[in-house]
Amino acid sequence: MATWECVKNCGACCNLNPADRPDIDEYLTPVELEEYLSMVGEGGWCVNFDHETRECRIYDKRPRFCRVEPGIFEEMYGIEADDLNDFAIDCCRQQIEGVYGDRSLEMLRFDKAVGI
Repeated sequence: MATWECVKNCGACCNLNPADRPDIDEYLTPVELEEYLSMVGEGGWCVNFDHETRECRIYDKRPRFCRVEPGIFEEMYGIEADDLNDFAIDCCRQQIEGVYGDRSLEMLRFDKAVGI
């Protein structure tokens, strides 16, 4: 069985282009939406994403909507804890494909890491 994990030096989730998330106001509070939009920088990339190291500069203090945790995903998206693994894998694969492509090194690294 595939098991979700965040793959270091990927950063696909740091591409925050609001055009890719037309329903964003359905799962973020008005305050979170404002924070999210303030984080969108050049090319849709998060202003906290370091393009050289491909890591988050505020990882330990990142907002709730940047965290993959059972309670948060249940609250934000209605995803039960038992379904989080498969949901997170699907989300990551969609985001990686959209940002880097379905045959990218990032996709290959993700699939290998999670056991696909």
